[in-house]
Amino acid sequence: MANKVYLFRHGQTTFNRDKKFTGAIDSKLTVLGKKQANVIAGKMKNKKFQAAIQTSLSRSIDTLKPVLRNHPECVLIIKDDRMTERNYGNLSGKFHKNIIKEYGKEQFDKWHRGYYKKNRPPKGESFEDVEKRVKPFIADLKKFIKKNKVNVAISAHGNSIRLFRKIMENASIKETVSWDIPYDKVFEYNIK
Repeated sequence: MANKVYLFRHGQTTFNRDKKFTGAIDSKLTVLGKKQANVIAGKMKNKKFQAAIQTSLSRSIDTLKPVLRNHPECVLIIKDDRMTERNYGNLSGKFHKNIIKEYGKEQFDKWHRGYYKKNRPPKGESFEDVEKRVKPFIADLKKFIKKNKVNVAISAHGNSIRLFRKIMENASIKETVSWDIPYDKVFEYNIK
């Protein structure tokens, strides 16, 4: 019998709302972001999971909190920053519109949605870099699930989810970079 992974993105943050590169900056949930976390909690209400994973960033933690209210069976919360947001390096904290103005739309698009290392923002991570940390996370997650026979909920970030989906769904790079990861969707995977 398969165990389940329930993967969801944190709610909207002040930086998301304001169209700023967030990355490792600890941007807080907005009022809408808290509502989105409650929507996730509603979607997760009838799911059962015994372990949950969050990152060190408050937006991941604060999105998981309302989900956990309905899940006394969840006895283990793990912090794992391999599922944290992509590091935008020198772009972190800067408005998208200012980066476009300074460097042009083409360069912005390469930094924002370019997969390969050559598209890495200055002192930041490319999608390819993020995939290199998400891949071993998935391998360790599968071992943990098989060993303990548990379902797991993961409160993560848009870009780590994008690469998690790429690996789990065997998606192409073209598909992966085109995805927008919604704030109110739960991605569900079977682990056999």
